[in-house]
Formats: sequence, C-alpha cells, structure tokens
Amino acid sequence: MRFTEEQEHFRQELRRFADSHCKTLAQRDALTEGGTIANSPEMFRKIADHGWFGVSLPEEYGGHGAGMVDECIFLEETARGLVPIKGYSTGLVAVQTYLKCGNEDQKHTIVGNIVAGKVEAISLSEPGAGSDLAAVRLKAVQDGDDYVLNGQKTWCSVAHIAEHMLLLARTDSSGRKHHGLTLFMVPTDTPGVEIREIVTMEPRTVNDVYYTDARVPASAIVGERDHAWRALTRGLAVERLIIATTSTGAAQRALDDVVAYVTERQQFGRSIGSFQAVQHRLAELATEIAVCRAFVYDIADKIDHGLEDAIEAQAAMAKLKCTEVAKRTVLEAMQFMGGYGFARDFGMEEQVRFNLAPTIYGGSNEVQKEIIVKSLGL
Repeated sequence: MRFTEEQEHFRQELRRFADSHCKTLAQRDALTEGGTIANSPEMFRKIADHGWFGVSLPEEYGGHGAGMVDECIFLEETARGLVPIKGYSTGLVAVQTYLKCGNEDQKHTIVGNIVAGKVEAISLSEPGAGSDLAAVRLKAVQDGDDYVLNGQKTWCSVAHIAEHMLLLARTDSSGRKHHGLTLFMVPTDTPGVEIREIVTMEPRTVNDVYYTDARVPASAIVGERDHAWRALTRGLAVERLIIATTSTGAAQRALDDVVAYVTERQQFGRSIGSFQAVQHRLAELATEIAVCRAFVYDIADKIDHGLEDAIEAQAAMAKLKCTEVAKRTVLEAMQFMGGYGFARDFGMEEQVRFNLAPTIYGGSNEVQKEIIVKSLGL
C-alpha cells in the first residue's frame, strides 16, 4: 500500500528518535540498567511527551484516532530501533478487549494510561492452561458486591510494572469449559495479589501471579459475566497483527546490522559480503521481510476500513510468517557474524534472545496453523 505524506513523515520522525536514543548497545544499556530490564521508564516518558502512544486508539477516550496503519508504523519503527518499550504492545493488546467490551470508565482509564506511557498487562495463562485457554481454573466467587479471586496465573508479561491486569477467571464450572469465564480489570496493587518474576533468557519480562483471597468489586467485570470467551476471541486478530508487525521491525533491524557487518568484515582478502553464498542468503531474507511488511500493512488497512471481523485467518498467517522470518533472520545473522554473533558487545545475541519467544506467545505458531487449516475448510 502507499503511505500518505504524513505517515512517511511519522516513520522518519520515529526512526530519527530511535537512532538518536537507542542505536548503540551503550545507549540501550544506559536505558535498561545494563540490559537487565526490557522496559525503560525514560523511554516511556519521552515517547508519551511526543504524543506517540495510542496513535490508533479512539479520540473520545484520550487516544489519537489515527488508525491501525499508523499504529503499525509506530510498532515497526520502535521494534526496528530496539526501543525498550516492550510493555507498550502488551497494553495495546489488552486495550482491544476493553474497547470492545468494557464500560466507559474502564475505557477512559485504560486508554488514558496507555497514552500517558503507563503499562497495562494481561493475566490469562495458567500452569495447566496455555494454548487450551478455556481450561483456566482460577476462581472468582461472588461475595456480596465483590468477587474473591483465588488461583495462579503464569507467563504474565510486564505484570510487575503494570497498572492493571486483564484477568480471565472462572465464575461458573457447571457447563462446558468455554462457558463460565469472566474477565476482570484488577489493579496490580490489590491486596492478595503477588507477582513473582520468571527468570528467562530475556531481561525481566514475564511473571507468575498468585491470587489469594484478592477482592475486586463487581464493577471490575469487563464485558458480561460468564461470557468472556467471545470477548477474548474478538480481539485476537489485532493481537496477532501487533506481534507480526513488531517481528517485522525486529527482522529488519537484524538484517540492517548483519549487512553492515558483512560489508566491513574481511576474510580471505575481501569482505565476506562479497561472497555469493552470503549475498544470496541475505537476498532471501530481504525478500521475506518485504513480504512480511506488505502483508501486515495490508491487514492494517483492512482493519482501518472496518474489516476486522473478516481477517482472522490472515492475521494468523501474518503472525506465523513474520515471527518465523524474524527468528530465521536473527539466527542467520548470528551465523554470518561467527563468534562475534555470540558476543554481547556486537548486539546480535540480544536480538536473538528477543526473537525466539514470539513464535510461542500470543498463541503458538502451531495454534496459528490450526486456525489457517480451518479457514481452508479442512
């Protein structure tokens, strides 16, 4: 698709910002406590001051109302620039459900927080309920005007820095497992909520969350009681597009970095980028990334034209394709860089660590394949 002049200007402005603040490892280390955190409070403040958060969110709730194409430009360029604001995309996923199903107070609160540079989280998966999300067991029992929450959630991204968690709980166990599920807006400082880090190969991102007699008012329900499954599935296409777009930006950054490396690196009296075996593999990666970019912006344009309900399979394809391309790109880049690919000072090992998990979260790529298969009538 063709971008407007304003959209191209937005892209260039974002690129200059990222290159100015996050281009080098030293700059990123200064923002992330030596690479030990994935979200920089300073970057959240600076971007909020620029008014760039919530570009696609409705103006009536404090967003900018520009559309999903503009949002994808923001997501792609900040991912390409390695800007440490990974919590933003999590909040952007969460807000889709609030906008579709939440009440007016919830919409104003969540959108306002995101625009202001605050983080919002999602609390869905459990130790025994990941891809099979309808198998959740965390209970929400009504007690007067409150609900009492008991159970465990896991793999909760950015819960430790979030204002609220969008919690999926079981309010009725008498029917089929897809029934009796309810969403709640739970402040992270609620008594009885304990957040514990899960140590992974990435800087701190994911958490276990324990709910022990945690109370929330009935007004915390998002949407209808016992009917959360429909609310969840309505926002999945946008979630997959968000992941696909950030993966496209990440893949482009890895390609940019490895092209710069092979251009300078000398072996056998010439740059390793002059060898055809290297050139052809890079040509393949560049082509794959271009395909990803065209795909995600085509889907974004469809959303902006009111076709969100008709893109379920396409969004699954984009998530599958873009995350796999990003993973392949960073691994190929590490291979081209040899031992330097593993060295922290060269930055590629950082990119590898961040681009393996997206094939798993947001619905594993095996789940995406099942969605695509169903669209084929099989």
